[in-house]
Order: sequence, then structure tokens, then C-alpha cells
Amino acid sequence: MLRKYEELSKRVNIQGIIEAQRPVYRNIKKTNLIYYSELSRLTGAQTYVKHENHNPTGSFKIRGALNFFEHINPEEMEAGVLVATRGNHGLAMSWAAQRYRIPCTVVVPEDNSPEINRIIESFGAQIIEHGHDFYEAQFYCDELVESAGYYYVEQGNEPSILNGLGTMGLEIFEDLPDLDVIICPIGGGAGCASLATVAKTINPKVEIIGVQAEKAPAFYRSWKQGEWVVLDSAETIAEGLAARSVFQLPYVILKDKITDTVLLSEEEILDGVRLALEMTHSLAECAGAVPIEASVKIRDRLAGKKVVLVMTGGNLDKKHLKAALG
Repeated sequence: MLRKYEELSKRVNIQGIIEAQRPVYRNIKKTNLIYYSELSRLTGAQTYVKHENHNPTGSFKIRGALNFFEHINPEEMEAGVLVATRGNHGLAMSWAAQRYRIPCTVVVPEDNSPEINRIIESFGAQIIEHGHDFYEAQFYCDELVESAGYYYVEQGNEPSILNGLGTMGLEIFEDLPDLDVIICPIGGGAGCASLATVAKTINPKVEIIGVQAEKAPAFYRSWKQGEWVVLDSAETIAEGLAARSVFQLPYVILKDKITDTVLLSEEEILDGVRLALEMTHSLAECAGAVPIEASVKIRDRLAGKKVVLVMTGGNLDKKHLKAALG
């Protein structure tokens, strides 16, 4: 079943990532990599944060969306693109689609954040609410493709999206070429897979450590069992980590490249949001904050190293902010 994705993974490479810089930097700017002394004191490491939360849509996913639209044929997109999302992917695709003048329809779960839905619509996309979670929204897209002829963008399985995301990895090595460790969240897995592709090409000694929620450990179980796993549920406060499975393409890339995966409880995830505010004065969504919490949790093994924490997004709703501060 994964043979197709093993072949597809060859299209996610350093050359494609270098070429993706053109459409990415035509539309957005490089994000900051900042050293934080107090965070470094807590971890015992030289600790830097890559601020992907400073991108126009508040997350790293805008990079992949821009590179995706650069490589499609608009004539084949008359019905427009279709995406399933809980937030950041939909925000990125609708923002980029508007710039490329391509219609975009976004399917979200029925309990999705009203704030996120409003912003997606403000970018000119149409919202459809369907299903209990991301997985059900994703399956509904298959029905819509058959009935309406959309091009369904399965975010984690599009090589052009992963190549676009990889530009953040190039920026990290440009600013800190002698780094030792990168810690990043794993939801669908595309961001971490793109970082691993860059790191293992430039310096194979760099450790890639993923972070997942204890309540949504799809990649962790897949990696430990040596086979792609789909969970029965993924009910975590960290919406960006609430995936019943990683996408197949990131899985085949990550399974041999990742160093370790750290699991966090719901309480630890909220503590990460609080730490992000205290240590970096930044608002991080739950998924974007987990690298900070993970770095404190595994500080003994990070001591003396140069560590980059990828703050993948800052789209935190009021409910989760209140929970973190409470």
C-alpha cells in the first residue's frame, strides 16, 4: 500500500526545496530564528525558536500552499481546489488561492473554531461544515470530488507542498549552520518530514525530534510498530496534532529519518502555551507550543547542544488561551 508513496517521496528533495524559494519569497518574508536566554537556562541548551507563527496566515503552512499553486495548471482547476482542515491548512490554501485567483472550498469539522472559519471566508473561500473530526471531513471530500469535480488537495501527500515547507529548514541552516537538534510537532507529518529532508541532506548528524499528544500518537505508534497506523480517535486539545494518522508520504520519509518522538499530556501541552508566552512573549497555538514543553521535558539529553524549536503556528483561540492561563 505504501509503495506508491515510497516512489512519490523521491520528488521531495533538496532541489525541489531550493526551487520552492522563488514562489515562497515572492509572497512572504523569511521568519525569525531567535535565541532566548531564559529558555536556554531552563533547557541547559542554547535554545532558539523558529517563529513560523509570524507568517501571514499565522503558520508554516503558507509555504507549502504557495509552492503548490505555483506548480498547478489553472486550466485544470475550473471547479477550484478542495481542502479538509481544522485550521492552518485551510487558512494557507485559501490565502494562496486568492493570490493565484483560483476558487477554494474548505471542509471543516462541525465543531470547528468560528474564528478560523471567519478568517478562511475573509480570504474568499467557501466553507462547508461536515463531520465530527478532521478524518470525517477528509472522507467527505472524496464525495465532493466525485459530485462537483474539485481538485482535492491532500495536504500531506502533495510533494510540492512538502518542498515548499522545506524552505523553513533552509532558513534554519542558513542562520544556524552548526545546530545539533530540531524539535517540531507532528500532526499530519508534512512539516517534520520536510525538515528531516533538509537536515539529513545538509548534516545527517542533526537530530530530528517530533512531538505528539499522548491522546493522538499516530506517528509514534506507526514508528514503533514499523507500519502505518490509523487510530480510532484523536481527541486532543492541540487541534494541529489531532490526526488519527499521519499522511502516508510523510510517514515513509520520517520513519527512517526521525531520531525520537516525545509524547505530551494535555496538561503539558497547555503548559507549553504558557511557557511560550512567558519565555518568548509570543502567542503559540497548542501544536506550535509543544516543542517548547518537550525541550523542557527532555532537557537532560539536550544539555550543551544547539537546539531549534519550531513554533509552527500562533492561531490560538480564546478558549485554549484561557485554559492555559487558568
